[in-house]
Amino acid sequence: MISVHKSVAHPWQCDIMGHMTTRFYTAMFDDSSYHFLHHLFGWNSAQSPDGRLGWVDVRHTTNFAAEVNSGDLVEVRAELLKVGGKSMTVAYEMINLGSGEVAANLESVVVLFDLEERCAVAIPDDLRTTAQQHVKADFV
Repeated sequence: MISVHKSVAHPWQCDIMGHMTTRFYTAMFDDSSYHFLHHLFGWNSAQSPDGRLGWVDVRHTTNFAAEVNSGDLVEVRAELLKVGGKSMTVAYEMINLGSGEVAANLESVVVLFDLEERCAVAIPDDLRTTAQQHVKADFV
């Protein structure tokens, strides 16, 4: 897994019990996805200059393993599990840097999406080849 995001759990991200609410776990994982796509492909808003293609999340499965409290430092790590014809499956792991515990993990399926036609499209061969070089060995 590679590091794709670091953050702190701010008091305003926490609920009345003092731990980070679900919406902010999701936001951190979402921010991490952009860094992961940049790591894989150099992907950013300029990657599709006509604005026609983008990556769209179609499924998230989140497991919460340990609390993140106000002031905790967290790091999100990611690895590519699978590359399909139109989709990729990515695993994310949020680590509480103070305790070393896994706070949460997310498995995300993303598709390459034509933003004008509003449908999934095939991942171009050059991107697929690049991505396949990063697939976790256990899942090849």
